[in-house]
Amino acid sequence: MKKNLVLSAMALVLIGASAFAKESTIIDFSLLDADIAVYPPEYDGEQTPNQNKRTVMDYGVTAGASFTSEQKDLMKTSLYIGEWEVVLNSSARTVSSLAKSVVKAAPVKDSAKVPFAGQKVMGVRVVFPTMNVNANAKIVPPFIIPAYEPLSTADDSGKRAEQTDEEKASGRTLFEADSDDTPAYGVVKNVGTIKSIACTTMGMNFPHGLYVLLGDTDGVSRRYFMGYLGFDGWKTLQWNNPDYISEVRTREIRIYPVYPRGLPFVKFEGFQITRDAAHDGDDFIGYFKDVKIIYDKAELTSERDIADEDLWGIVTAKEKARQNLEMSRFGDKQVNRYLEKSKMAVETEFTSSLESSEGQQQ
Repeated sequence: MKKNLVLSAMALVLIGASAFAKESTIIDFSLLDADIAVYPPEYDGEQTPNQNKRTVMDYGVTAGASFTSEQKDLMKTSLYIGEWEVVLNSSARTVSSLAKSVVKAAPVKDSAKVPFAGQKVMGVRVVFPTMNVNANAKIVPPFIIPAYEPLSTADDSGKRAEQTDEEKASGRTLFEADSDDTPAYGVVKNVGTIKSIACTTMGMNFPHGLYVLLGDTDGVSRRYFMGYLGFDGWKTLQWNNPDYISEVRTREIRIYPVYPRGLPFVKFEGFQITRDAAHDGDDFIGYFKDVKIIYDKAELTSERDIADEDLWGIVTAKEKARQNLEMSRFGDKQVNRYLEKSKMAVETEFTSSLESSEGQQQ
């Protein structure tokens, strides 16, 4: 009898642990390859894929009336790896380093002894100063990943359709995972305390440090030190929360109203590479596969007798307001970049004054 009680208690502990603790992939770069082509109608070159269909965003909706419908159709960007940016701090920001520090999709050989052989991961080149100064570089997405963008399907031109009833019923947003067992695209919701963070990266024997940057519901950005990249080959670097309390009896129990408190979330904001003044500068090369988190659930999802949100609509109104704010900030930045790109020179060489033009030959 006593033995059965002990086994029952152990079972309850295991059930409780599985109900709260959860592992999720917050971003997987092998899913962010280009698979659709978005080009101007007059473009007559080879239209190779240049955007990621799953994460494409249309910022033409925030453009002014001075733009034509054709111009607005081209105002699209996505989380395609090639669209990510390298942001250098003031000590590292030179004209040469700004031009050469880039992010590319890096194909992994089919013969590689890793589960993601044959796929593409994120490849990063950063040019650090050679002088004795501390320097760092952030690898950030082309836009702040929105947490409240409605889930919808895009076509091969990057245009999103209206939400279907099934997409609405799922309750998921665009950059969340499609299911509990698949990777997310930058946003994980219902996150309480983060217990651990893991990053799969390839070291190239650089002595630089690696940080993972995450934001939360309150707009607070935090960086987590993953370790140094002074190793060769693929490795999973891990950060463990030193303040995580595993014993329930020693935790401070906080009770929150079940409704209308929205689900807290974390979003991926990028990486940071730090170079110490004592180390050699110049080129840094790095590769990144994914970032995972282990966390406590903020709330236990369960069926309720009354559909609170259908009745009051409080959370929907709050999330809609946040979504509009996120989209306006995103659109303003991207429209300004579109204007700057339109003003850039495309000519690669001068027209020769020594050759007669067509129709004027003597």
